[in-house]
Amino acid sequence: MSTSPSIRTENLSIHFGGHAAVNNVTCAFHPGELTVIVGPNGAGKTTWFNLVSGQLRPTQGRILLGERDITTLSPSQRARAGIGRAFQLTNLFPKLSVFENVRLAVQGKARQGHRLLARTAALTTLTEKAMDFLEQTNLAAVAELPAAALPHGDQRKLEVAMLLAMEPDIFMFDEPTAGMSVDEAPIILELIARIKRDSSRTILLVEHKMDVVRALADRIVVLHNGELVADGDPTEVMDMELVRDIYLGTGTDEVA
Repeated sequence: MSTSPSIRTENLSIHFGGHAAVNNVTCAFHPGELTVIVGPNGAGKTTWFNLVSGQLRPTQGRILLGERDITTLSPSQRARAGIGRAFQLTNLFPKLSVFENVRLAVQGKARQGHRLLARTAALTTLTEKAMDFLEQTNLAAVAELPAAALPHGDQRKLEVAMLLAMEPDIFMFDEPTAGMSVDEAPIILELIARIKRDSSRTILLVEHKMDVVRALADRIVVLHNGELVADGDPTEVMDMELVRDIYLGTGTDEVA
């Protein structure tokens, strides 16, 4: 693992009225590492994700991508800088086809937009790349359907296909298997495991299913009441008395 963080937060906080939803969180993440962020409902996990990806601006603290301060950058600017975010709820273009959703993501990565439409060779390359990402996510057979026509599980897979098409350095997944059937979830988990095999990528994953945490995590970060209360090896963290107290009564299959 690289000793230089790919992304980190320093004293990151956000207040809504008198409530600190995220409170003074300092944490660094490295290439080749998959970190699962866990915590009970209301712990601040998704809020912290929203701060890192730019949907929210912090009350204090900063976010650094390498040595670059990105605290004031917009979500689109952060995406261009290499941060890719898959949301807990699907974030698609519902009236466009499955294929067009992915092709737009490929074009966004190419940064050439509609100028490519007049160039046959470039358009062919876009088409081939888009279809490759659809094949990776088992969506090629429904490429011409509107995104809105897909069942929920396939919409989640489409969002992952779009994220893959952006080829980010940092992947952020917010409960990627939420709402998916037992048969559908393994496809997403295999895609994440495949990304993890690339040691240049950093993966942040908010999750509450213990089987997913066990299968994927190199490291666990625990948030509680907006504060970072534990950070380290998955087995050691989940054996901590403090963490057991936080999850007392939640059952053995869910940790957040």
